[in-house]
Amino acid sequence: MKRHILITGASRGLGRALAERYLREGHRVTAVARSFAEPLEGAHHIEADVAEVDPARLLGEAVGALGPVDTLIHIASTLGPVPLVPLLDTEADELLRATQVNLLAPFGLSRAAAGAMAVRQEGTIVYISSDAAVQPYATWGAYGASKAAGAHLHAIWAEELAEHGVRIVTVDPGEMNTQMHSDAMPDADPNRLASPEDIADRLFARWASSEAGRWELQS
Repeated sequence: MKRHILITGASRGLGRALAERYLREGHRVTAVARSFAEPLEGAHHIEADVAEVDPARLLGEAVGALGPVDTLIHIASTLGPVPLVPLLDTEADELLRATQVNLLAPFGLSRAAAGAMAVRQEGTIVYISSDAAVQPYATWGAYGASKAAGAHLHAIWAEELAEHGVRIVTVDPGEMNTQMHSDAMPDADPNRLASPEDIADRLFARWASSEAGRWELQS
């Protein structure tokens, strides 16, 4: 069955790799990002900052273009202040911005999408998390705290929506060769990191199962 997949953070990294993978398989894709340096051929593009756009309007545009959303994938995220700094050097507005992108925006969009999924008794919502959401790393405060809250929020969604046929998946993809990883750890060897395309293929292979919960793709 060909499905409508809505992906935030779809302009680069894992978001773009997943969008391309779904498009190759003939699915309908709404790609959301603040901007696109290169369009995704065949996708419906929405240029928007997830922390600022009305989630109901964003979802309405996607549904109007490609029909009901079957799978919602939250990938858009922010590290907070870069270079990473200790909490003592983190400004309140930097923590607020991380919370808006990594927690509040996914909440709003999940809330907008989940009702229709529950009525249909079918749908999947995916939150891309990180080991920084469960392990306290120095200087990763804004990112780690907001991603931890986001992951726990989606665990609660899972408890509330399971009886309505909505699958909730939280994914720790491990370390990838992305711009975000380079911004966070500029001295890391990219050759030792997984490619977003490889992670996208591994995720795609698991969607067909009915498995929910937290997935860790790399040790």
